Amino acid sequence: MNVWRQQVDAANQPLPGAAWERLGFTCLPDLVPGADNVLTAAMILKQFHDTNFAHPTVSVQPVNGRTLVNLPTYFELKWPEAGFQPDEVDTTTLIGRQVRIKPALKQAVYVFGDGQSFGPTTSLGGPHPTGDVTHTYRSTANAQVRVDVTYSGQFSVDGGPWIDVPGEATVAGDPFPLEVLEAHAQLVTR
Repeated sequence: MNVWRQQVDAANQPLPGAAWERLGFTCLPDLVPGADNVLTAAMILKQFHDTNFAHPTVSVQPVNGRTLVNLPTYFELKWPEAGFQPDEVDTTTLIGRQVRIKPALKQAVYVFGDGQSFGPTTSLGGPHPTGDVTHTYRSTANAQVRVDVTYSGQFSVDGGPWIDVPGEATVAGDPFPLEVLEAHAQLVTR
């Protein structure tokens, strides 16, 4: 963190015309003289981890929670209304300072429920025929599929510039039940 200094009066108000002076860097802002009640990187990182991140859901095609053995199944990551998804801003106040947290998608892992997964990737997948996240089941199953995401992010203090958060948070997606069926051909007379 950068350490800056500005002259203040007895009421802790900046003196007229007093300019900010840059003193240098520190990794331990709690140790800066007079730094009681100082917003620290640890506080911001804790707030990042306390963010109500959106729990991703998965959309599957074919639809209606059913697919067939040996048929490519398409998966797409969807963001629910609840929680903060990438590029939405969570605003809070920490020790009198406005702190904004903006999550970003670092990676996603698609879990297919049959012991197989795809990722990490930044792909959101997509519907048939253009989606780029597909999986072909080789046997019948009642699979619980999901997308787990890892968020990185940025923070801003009091409307200042966006700064990368020194950490990440992984959120397990909500499971979606998928029935994998086997189709059988049958000859009929007319």
